[in-house]
Formats: sequence, structure tokens, C-alpha cells
Amino acid sequence: MFEQTFKNIDDILHKDAGCSSELDYTEQTSWMLFLKYLDDFEQERAMEAEMMGEDYPYIIDEAHRWSAWAAPKDANGSFDHNTALTGDDLMDYVDGELFPYLKGFKQRATGPDTIEYKIGEIFGEIKNKIQSGYSLRDALEKVDELRFRSQQEKHELSHLYETKIKNMGNAGRNGGEYYTPRPLIRAMIDVIQPQIGETIYDGAAGSAGFLCEAYDYLRKGGREQKELSTSALKTLQEKTFYAKEKKSLAYVIAIMNMILHGIEAPNVVHTNTLGENLQDIQPSNQHDIILANPPFGGKERQEVQQNFPIKTGETAFLFLQHFIKMLKPGGRAAIVIKNTFLSNSDNAAVALRRELLENCNLHTILDCPAKTFLGAGVKTVVLFFTKGEPTQKTWYYQLEPGRSLGKTNPLNDADMAEFVELQKTFADSEKSWTVSVTDITHGTEADLSVKNPNAKEEAALREPADIIAEIIALDKESEAILGSIQELL
Repeated sequence: MFEQTFKNIDDILHKDAGCSSELDYTEQTSWMLFLKYLDDFEQERAMEAEMMGEDYPYIIDEAHRWSAWAAPKDANGSFDHNTALTGDDLMDYVDGELFPYLKGFKQRATGPDTIEYKIGEIFGEIKNKIQSGYSLRDALEKVDELRFRSQQEKHELSHLYETKIKNMGNAGRNGGEYYTPRPLIRAMIDVIQPQIGETIYDGAAGSAGFLCEAYDYLRKGGREQKELSTSALKTLQEKTFYAKEKKSLAYVIAIMNMILHGIEAPNVVHTNTLGENLQDIQPSNQHDIILANPPFGGKERQEVQQNFPIKTGETAFLFLQHFIKMLKPGGRAAIVIKNTFLSNSDNAAVALRRELLENCNLHTILDCPAKTFLGAGVKTVVLFFTKGEPTQKTWYYQLEPGRSLGKTNPLNDADMAEFVELQKTFADSEKSWTVSVTDITHGTEADLSVKNPNAKEEAALREPADIIAEIIALDKESEAILGSIQELL
């Protein structure tokens, strides 16, 4: 229903001088979508209040509501081109009045968990990059065609928005940063099995894919697909999902993605997660479940490293320490990390592996194939662990889809089905096996490398002399056959 509208918006932005990449298209679409959503949300609440004989206190002043400046309507409900701002007038209003007004909500909000604060955060970080007031007018009219009234409409919009995020991930060097393959996320959630009443945290939220998929899983009643009560739905909305994100664009996209999936006031904090000292994390800050794909390959400054007992510049290793600390005792985690973590011999990696094995039950390691993450040039594994009990044994699964993964042939849910099924009982197979912790820790480095004992041995390479001898023999055989054919002729 809305797919063509999204394509039309991209076409408009593509022609504007201020937007040069898929990242820009998604960013600019996001702030317009957010304001359109907010207007629909307020109109719906106002109608509900009117039916109850009450007044609805609008969040946005009348002059700055979407229906006043972006899509004014005439008496018949049609778009009013006579009153709609365009060209330089529109640009002057958006950049000079609207954005400063919306940015001011952060100071006026009663607290960081309010929608007002989120509005202020978003428009304090994001900028209008569209340079032509005529392009902006065209884009606004297209966005106004989108509606957020029914669940079906929200579902379609969330699907289309996910596609935009995926395209951002495919756009180049930012691949793994914005987009974790959804089949992999769904498999991780299916193993962890979150329940209503548990809190779920991602301290490196990116586009909030983990939280959105977890919401969908719980909204449908989890693995049992059971009907949710009104109180369970309220808990799911308000006291289940928590996230932090450092980068401005990802923060905005995370909020918009969660809203489109049905989480009306996302608990996403715009902050550098690693700037928090581990000693300052209290039990009240901890969570039942952590699902995350932290950035790897980055380097953190010395002052940031001082927040962690195991000092290292590797971002992913700092995040892993943060996640262990943020878990409640008995809490469960599924974390994507580069596979070199399993065997690196540097002091930080060895110390972190020992910390994980001694204080958590690292019960499962999923080994992912190359190109699972488009745009990321490293192989990854997923660590599944429970905090508060030492590791006795670890079950490994080597994911092999039987084909080379890529942009046109990505990971799918069928690829993950065997892993999810075998993991329920930690069953051994050609692709899965169990290793005792004594076999892991008997060395000094606590090496967790993936070494499949069930893999079929490759045929030994032959000596060059043997190969040459076979070629000569085959040549002689061919010569004899050709001689026989020549005699027949």
C-alpha cells in the first residue's frame, strides 16, 4: 500500500543537492515520518478524549503541528496549496522556527522518559539537509500520504522502514553498524526466550533491531503464542525495553523504528555507553536479558578504558564487560562478537575469556559463516551465557547454510532452524558438539576456538610428482583412443 510512496520520497531526496547517500535518505525521511506519526498520534488521542468528554493537552502547539505547516487542508479536507509554505519560505520556517521550537522540548520536559524529552533529543541532534524548499514540499506531501492509524498500516510502515535500514547497511562501510540480519536476531531471541515482566537491554542499540524483534516476539505471545492481558501489554510498552546509543543518526532511527513497531515512548538514551564506570552500575540498573551486537574494531580513548577492570582499546571487549555487569544474577545474554575473541592471545582477551567462564555459564557458541553481516569484513560468533554460575561445558554449533552468503542471497530463517532446534537439548550432530570447560581452561589462554571434531576430513593433498605422472598417463591413454578412432576413419 505504501511501498510506492517510499520510493517516491527516495526519488525526491535523490535529486536534492543536500542528500547524497542512503544514510541521508533514511535520516531525512525519519524526521518527517516522526512528525507525521506524532500528529496522527495526537489526533487519535484528542478524538478519544472528546468521546470521554475531556480535553486533550496537545504536546505540539497548534502553529507547529504537522497539519498546520506540512499538510494544511481546506474545508473539504483536500490539500490546500494556497496556504502551504514552499520554496524559501518553507526552508526559513523549518530551519529558523520549527527545529529550534522542537529542540527546546528537551529543556521543557519533566524527565528523560517522556515523549517531550525524546522530541527535544531528536531535533537537537538531527539537521534538515534538504536544500530546496520545493523538494521539501514534494517530500512532505508524499509523507502525508502515509497513515499510522491501524495496526496493519503500522506493520507495513515498519516493514518498509526496516528495508530502508537494511539498504543503509548495504550502502558500504556502515554495514554491520546499522543492520544485524533479522533471522539471526530471531534465532537469538528464540534461544533466550524472554518473558513478559523481564527487562531487555541493548547498550549498543544501532537501529534497535534486537528490541523491535523482541517486542514482536513477546507481542505475539512468545514461543507459546499465548494471548496477552491488558496489564501485560502495558508492561510490554512501558517497562520492558531499554537501550543506549552513542551516534545521533542511529539514535533517531532507533526511536523511529521502535515507534513503528508499536513501542510508543521508547526508553532509548542518547549517550556513550562506555563512558559509564562499571563500579557505578547498581543492581537497580541491571536487566534480565541482554541482546546486542556491539561495534567491533573501534578504539576507545584512555579515559574511557579507565572505566573497566580489564583495560583494552577494543570497543567490543569493553562492551562485553559492560554487558556482564549490566546483567542481573541469573540474567541471560546473547551477544554478537568477532570470532577472534575466542582465540586472541593478548592479555585483555585472555582475561575476559576467563572472566566469562568463571562468572557466567557460557553454554552456547554459534559460529556464523563469512558475509553473515554485509559490509563487515570479519567473521562473527554469538555468545549465549547466563550470569552467576561458572561454565561447566559449552555447546558449539557451526552454521553452514550450504551456499555463499551475500547481498542477493542473505541469511534466512530456514538457515537458523536446525540451530534453534538442536540447541534446545544441546544435541550433537555433524555441525554441533560439546566441549568440557576443563578442556578449555587447561591451557593458559582459555582458548575457545571453534574446532569441529565431527567435520569430515579433507583429502590429503597429493605430491606434485604424482599429479604430473597421472597427467602423462592420461595423455598417453587419450593418444591411444584417438589413434583407434583414426584407424576406423
